[in-house]
Order: sequence, then C-alpha cells, then structure tokens
Amino acid sequence: MKVLFLCTGNSCRSQMGEVLLRRLRPDWEVHSAGVEAHGLNPIMLVVMKESGAVPTDLRSKTVDELAAAGHPLESFDVLLTLCGDARDRCPVLPRTVWQEHWPLADPARAFGSEREVLGQFRGVRDDLTYRLKHWLETRI
Repeated sequence: MKVLFLCTGNSCRSQMGEVLLRRLRPDWEVHSAGVEAHGLNPIMLVVMKESGAVPTDLRSKTVDELAAAGHPLESFDVLLTLCGDARDRCPVLPRTVWQEHWPLADPARAFGSEREVLGQFRGVRDDLTYRLKHWLETRI
C-alpha cells in the first residue's frame, strides 16, 4: 500500500500523518507533501517526539518534488488531504487512487500561551492518531 498525506505547506499535519502511519504500518510506503513547501514546524517536531521517535528523513517537500523523485500522485493507492486548500488545489486523479479528505485545524495558526499552542498541536496529533487507527480498522 502506498499512501500520501497532502497539505498546503507540508510543515505540520501531513508530516504528522506520515510519521504516525509509518509507525502503525511499517510495511507500507508512506509519504507526505504539500502544494508548497514551508519547512518543518519546530513545534510539530516537539509534539511528535513526545509520542515516539521522529524519522530523520523528514523534510518539507512539494508534490512536484515528490513526483521528480519517482512518486507522482497517480502512483499512490491512497491520497489523504488534511486541509481544504490542498483538497481544492489537488489535480483530478485516476479512479485507482482512493481519495479522502480529513479537515484538520492548522496548528501552525495556533495562538495563546506556549502551553495552549502545544495543546493545539497535541490535539491535532491525537486526532490524527484516532482517525488513522479507525481508518485502518474499518476501511483497510
């Protein structure tokens, strides 16, 4: 199974999805990308390290970079968009690619105290964990 998490900037949500699904299904090929590349969000790295090791090969990349590396969108079995912008900007794909949209709040836009911001990042991480486990149990 080859899965792609797609978000706007590939800095938070899609990276979290990649890390979490890699851990849940190490036998699958899992990637993340953005329609743009905004760099890895340092708070995302903090909350992902809390839940286990973060792979050293994580980097923010675009769908075009992924395609140039031999992973065009149509080569994936599943495409999970995690924000409306990515869903709206994603090209039409062949029916062989299963597409789902999971609208998640952007933790990079969180505001408040350090504790409140961390809480919002943790909430997105935990929501993704729940969604992935449920998805694996019911759809795969």
